[in-house]
Amino acid sequence: MAKRTLEQLQKQYAGSAKAMPGGPGRPNGPGRGPMGGPRGGRGPGIRAKGKPKDMRRTVSRLFGYVRRFRLQLLLVCLCMIVNTVTSLVGGYVLRPVITTIADHSTSAADRLSYLAMILIVLGCVYAVGIAANYLQQRLMLRVSQSATENLRRDLFNAIQKLPVRFFDSTPTGETMSRFTNDIDSIDMMINHSLTSMVSGVVTLCGTFCMMLYTNIWLTIITVVFIPIFAKGGAAIAKLSTRYYSGQQAALGAVNGYIEESVEGQRVVKVFNHEQICIEEFTALNDDMRDKQFRAQFWGGVMGPIMGNTSQISYALTAGIGGLLCLAGRFDVGGLAVFVNYSRQFSMPINMISQQMATIFSALACAERVFSVMDQPAEEADTADAIPLPEDTKGRVELSNVTFGYLPDKVILHDITLTAEPGQKIAFVGSTGAGKTTVTNLLNRFYDIQSGTIKIDGTDIRDYRRESLRRSISMVLQDTHLFTGTVMENIRYGRLDATDDEVIEAAKTASAHSFIMRLSEGYHTMLQGDGANLSQGQRQLLNIARAALSRAPILVLDEATSSVDTRTERHIEHGMDRLMKNRTTFVIAHRLSTVRNADAIMVLEQGHIIERGSHEELLARKGRYYELYTGIKELD
Repeated sequence: MAKRTLEQLQKQYAGSAKAMPGGPGRPNGPGRGPMGGPRGGRGPGIRAKGKPKDMRRTVSRLFGYVRRFRLQLLLVCLCMIVNTVTSLVGGYVLRPVITTIADHSTSAADRLSYLAMILIVLGCVYAVGIAANYLQQRLMLRVSQSATENLRRDLFNAIQKLPVRFFDSTPTGETMSRFTNDIDSIDMMINHSLTSMVSGVVTLCGTFCMMLYTNIWLTIITVVFIPIFAKGGAAIAKLSTRYYSGQQAALGAVNGYIEESVEGQRVVKVFNHEQICIEEFTALNDDMRDKQFRAQFWGGVMGPIMGNTSQISYALTAGIGGLLCLAGRFDVGGLAVFVNYSRQFSMPINMISQQMATIFSALACAERVFSVMDQPAEEADTADAIPLPEDTKGRVELSNVTFGYLPDKVILHDITLTAEPGQKIAFVGSTGAGKTTVTNLLNRFYDIQSGTIKIDGTDIRDYRRESLRRSISMVLQDTHLFTGTVMENIRYGRLDATDDEVIEAAKTASAHSFIMRLSEGYHTMLQGDGANLSQGQRQLLNIARAALSRAPILVLDEATSSVDTRTERHIEHGMDRLMKNRTTFVIAHRLSTVRNADAIMVLEQGHIIERGSHEELLARKGRYYELYTGIKELD
């Protein structure tokens, strides 16, 4: 692998940092994309940027999650007002104090007594402000957490109702980022940004009113500087935002490169590419350092620049106020209070402007969340749909079935076959021939465009999906084990099964012996998708799960293609017992595993080009014969 340039690395890895794991799926099998593309993928690890496309609708919909807490929000607003009033009143109380202390015509004892009284009043005022601020923070935290909890629940519930088509075409990391980055951004907006904006507006209005009340002429001078502050702040914010975007892209590139390098470390070492990886990472790391420096410099310089700019207004106000005091048109206490208000006046403006970018970003995240929730759910069962009978025999008929994941790309052409109860039907053919698609149609993960699929003489569209899928058990190449004990993972096949039934299913799958050798047997805790088990052991647990389900129809999709020959034979013993008395559909790349099938279907480009038993197909010396004897290989 030749060393790539910095521009190539940035293009390939920028924005690839993922929020949650979601690696690529294998190129052609269940869980793959409709056209054999990857199912998984890296989701964005950075927050959505920019404004939402439909802000009004997004705000209205998001506000619906907050609106149900009207009483708490009313109390929050009341607390904000109380907190602002106590802050302004506390500052204004200093006016008579300063004026009285500066007045030497009053005795020292009287001034000291007055000062003590004012301190008590100030203590009471600020105590009320502290209590209001505490209650505001507590209530707003409860509102934001409750709102995001409801949003997260609705999103999860919506995902459970989505069709398989959505998961086949959407990267796993992209979906996970909705639950992590996007909802976290919404929570931060509700709890912090929204509160800061409302509080800033209340403080701005209150401060302006107090400034007008204290001295109208000095207020006019202060207000004149607002456009200057706003223009300077906008210019710096624009520059800072550009550099922060570059920083986020550089961060995504570094994280994406680290992730890929760590996951592929074995390959890196096999081909001796360690030095190239070090050099490429150094280039990305140096680039991120430079962009972080610029972003954080301009982000950090805004405060000092705006602060120093406000000092000009402060100095001018203090100078003019001092002249008014010398002319007897203003008192010293009023001047001290006013210059304090004028310094506070620019703070809410800066606070509001800084929060706007965060709010727009969070609204864009909310729109991404709602876009998933608005995906069309799996088509509901018809009103007259019936459950599959408990004594289902498992006779499966496909008649003139035609199907394509996209209207203009047909995958299966006029497929017709019959599987009698207890028969084993095998599908062989090149990658993309449509083998897995047939089994996806049995479960109604997708509905066919034309033709019929029947189980025991009834169209599967007349059955309820829940009972249909309960009657079809699947063993896939890509095993998935949940966090929990071995027994809990097997019991996933039928949740009401007893411990004895679970153990019996494990024996059927030839898994009992290795389970008993685990540290805690059936109560051994599995984590990380069963990372402490071998691929063969994970597959045996998958077979045990299928055995426990008691489904009359079984689908084995390349269940042994990722294990060695010895493990394959061990797994086949379990599958032989599993297939007994069940209608079984087998997809396999290793043709040795389908020799004992009752019928073998050879698929090419969505057509059944040959069908028959192993011996019959060998005698014809057609496509199957070429594949089995090695004259040609599966693509």
